[in-house]
Amino acid sequence: MKFGVFDHIEPVPGLRLDQIYRERLLQIERLDAAGFYAYHLAEHHTPAIHSLAPSQNVFLGAVAQRTRRLRFGPCVYVLPLHHPLRLIEEISMLDHLSDGRLEIGVGRGGVMEAYFWGQEADPETNYARYLETLAIIREGLSHDELTYAGRFHSFDKLPMYLRPLQKPYPPLWYMRNPVTAAMEGMHTIIVGSLDGLAVAVPRYRAAWEEHQGAGALTAQGEAPMIGLVVHLVVADTDDEAISAAAPAWEKYRWNLAAPRRLEAEKRNLTQFMSTRDGSFGFVGDRPAGLPTRELRRDIDAELERFDQQTSRPHPNRLGGVALAGSPAAVRDYMDEYVATGANYFVCSFQWGDLSHAQAMRSIELFTADVMPRYARA
Repeated sequence: MKFGVFDHIEPVPGLRLDQIYRERLLQIERLDAAGFYAYHLAEHHTPAIHSLAPSQNVFLGAVAQRTRRLRFGPCVYVLPLHHPLRLIEEISMLDHLSDGRLEIGVGRGGVMEAYFWGQEADPETNYARYLETLAIIREGLSHDELTYAGRFHSFDKLPMYLRPLQKPYPPLWYMRNPVTAAMEGMHTIIVGSLDGLAVAVPRYRAAWEEHQGAGALTAQGEAPMIGLVVHLVVADTDDEAISAAAPAWEKYRWNLAAPRRLEAEKRNLTQFMSTRDGSFGFVGDRPAGLPTRELRRDIDAELERFDQQTSRPHPNRLGGVALAGSPAAVRDYMDEYVATGANYFVCSFQWGDLSHAQAMRSIELFTADVMPRYARA
């Protein structure tokens, strides 16, 4: 098992932005020293408030200089919001500044943010922008010249003077849909519950074998990785962990959804108030032609299913998604996690209104009392 961290960098009550950044970099230095594999940073933009590093590359430039072994990268770049040439140049810069430690997550993001950026708030157009941008960055990162004729961008023998250190380009990741990730030869991180992970792993492995070949490696020669984001609080006792995590989880849920929903309601943006699957329309209806999913696997869907349960056998699992407990309770969870066949455990240590001190305590207990049992080089 390898270990990583997924992060939004949320607001912290009473703290200025500069202090939030300084404290997060201290956490990342600790992750580097403890042997974590990678740090993954989300991209969200106004009217969302739960991501205070919307320009991921700016923050990751600081991460590159504060770490020595830890890999890092976006999870994900919202590709429709990026000019592909600018992204190629910044990816190349970050990969060289870090001696080849960059990981690249990609996704299409939400049509609501596209709307506020002045783009088409249409899932099909948004998806077309995603596909074209992905094709361009793959081509541009791996060739000396870029020639491409598309719907949104066209380039004719454009010299690619900046190229990444890793060949043909840094490893690629796709979040949420394991089949899409496998079809594209990418690592994957899903969001949801442990039950959802148990379903996702065999789907990912089967799709990988079908589309990449049995035993095939990634373009960088690595075994494909699949993991789940686990919002985590570790404390000396279960009661202490749960008492810290319960209010933080409610704050996290508010940060994740409420500001965008309130903005849509204030402006009467009815197109973002619901989608065909019943969720709020940040992402929009799924474009035609994408791999099917048996059930929605996002956090909102998992919380809905949890709220409908009449019995809850795991008091340490908030909303069926977050985990709060002593190191012993976390190890019990880890044993179930390993049984799914996943090979990547993705922690989230500071979320909601958890403090830097609480996050650091979770990191210390997790790295001392949990990781050694499961970690591998």
